[in-house]
Amino acid sequence: MRKSALLAVLSGFVFLACFAQAQQADAMFGGSTVMSSGSCDASTGVCPEKGGFYPSISADVIFHKRLGFAFESTWKGSQGAYGGPGGQPFRPILFDFNADYQPRLSKKAGLDLMGGIGWQTTRFYLPYCTNGFTCNNYVSSNHFLVDLGGGIRYYVWGHVFVRPEAHFYHIVNNTDAFSNNNVVRVGASIGYTIGPD
Repeated sequence: MRKSALLAVLSGFVFLACFAQAQQADAMFGGSTVMSSGSCDASTGVCPEKGGFYPSISADVIFHKRLGFAFESTWKGSQGAYGGPGGQPFRPILFDFNADYQPRLSKKAGLDLMGGIGWQTTRFYLPYCTNGFTCNNYVSSNHFLVDLGGGIRYYVWGHVFVRPEAHFYHIVNNTDAFSNNNVVRVGASIGYTIGPD
């Protein structure tokens, strides 16, 4: 989590530096769940990556012609049991950097269309520390990903909006831990727009 916090702080500095030239910026938090096709293999215990509550945080900066970029992080809110009940505790965490296009549909509604790259880190938790200095009680499996996503934002009050959304991730070599490389995440975010109406 320390690396994630450092990444969030650095992203915040980049975000603030870019905001000076931006037309608009948005900050969002939300919740979702993930789905993936397939079933568990009884002989290996490998299952599809699906289910659970995934909180998320994200931010974007939008420039001229409604184009910009966005960063998002989402993680499984509670540890899952890898291979079913009684299995090893695990938690997937997804990070992505996207190009973002935000066409307006009306004064109160608009779209968010995004695509980009990122990575998934899946933490497998251990009952002991892996070293005495930092005392990490997990090992990570990291994979590059490509994602596409979209949502419909609706301004409910001033600069506050809600956004139902869906994201598709192709996680390269994800089958070393799960039964499918493709994951879909659906949910909603609440956000605040900084900038003109």
